Amino acid sequence: MATDNHAPVWSASSRAPAPDSRNDGAQPAKPMKPHVSLGDRVWKMFVWGAMAFFLFNVLLLIATVAVNSVATRWFGTLLPAGFTLHWYAQAWGDFQLASVLWVTMEVVGSVVLLSIALGVPAAYALARVQFRGKRFAMLVFLLPLMVPPVTYGIPMATVMYKVGLAGTLSGVILANLVPALPFVILVMTPFIEQIDPNLEAAARIFGANTAKYFRYVLLPLLMPGMLAAGLLVLVRTIGMFELTFFTAGPTTQTLVVALYYAVFSTGVRAPQSIDAMAMIYMAITLVWVLIALQFVSPTQLVSRVKEQR
Repeated sequence: MATDNHAPVWSASSRAPAPDSRNDGAQPAKPMKPHVSLGDRVWKMFVWGAMAFFLFNVLLLIATVAVNSVATRWFGTLLPAGFTLHWYAQAWGDFQLASVLWVTMEVVGSVVLLSIALGVPAAYALARVQFRGKRFAMLVFLLPLMVPPVTYGIPMATVMYKVGLAGTLSGVILANLVPALPFVILVMTPFIEQIDPNLEAAARIFGANTAKYFRYVLLPLLMPGMLAAGLLVLVRTIGMFELTFFTAGPTTQTLVVALYYAVFSTGVRAPQSIDAMAMIYMAITLVWVLIALQFVSPTQLVSRVKEQR
């Protein structure tokens, strides 16, 4: 039988699949690192060195005050001759820290509660309602944060002295409420904007009235933001010196104002007791700052402000 000379001849090599480039044993190409110039390295080292030098000086100042607050005598030596807690007890009695701390707690607690009670509804209205002049209203609310407290603190204190509020606890609370209320609005407005408005419609469909919607739906969603805003207002109010100094009287001084009078008022006082009072103020503020940082991040707050702009 004749065979076809033109028939294709199939070989093993022709039937073999094409080699896989992934199995050829070649190593994948590594991404090239960007070249860093000598100038960039020098600038980076300078920035980190400046930051380290600044932090070292701050820590050294704090350590000096802390050591001097427990030193029996420290003059001309590397370390004190001895250590004692006597100065803390003396500062507690000489500066009447019990009453000062109680006034501080009253002022801070009242400011936090009032700023939350007034600021959250205002932030909800700004986040949900669209009206003409909304940006202008937001600017008016934020003015006390952008303007130094001394600028409006002196005229405000003058008015309070005329109406008889200066020197009273109510006057100190109202003065500290001026920058605290816009701060709550600034924090809570973008927080409320992230809540889906359809939740309210769904709650209405299922028969929830305004009180039930606020209690069972809105309040649990707002609680993290309210807690973060309240803690930040608390820390800010503890350190608010100008407005409290302008409006406080002898019996309505907060801890920061009492510390100022302890340093600059007339009379001879042991520097160790003043440093002990400063350490008490620093410890209270630091504790609340650490608690606040557990609930809110400064970078998130800055990003929210940028988004709002």
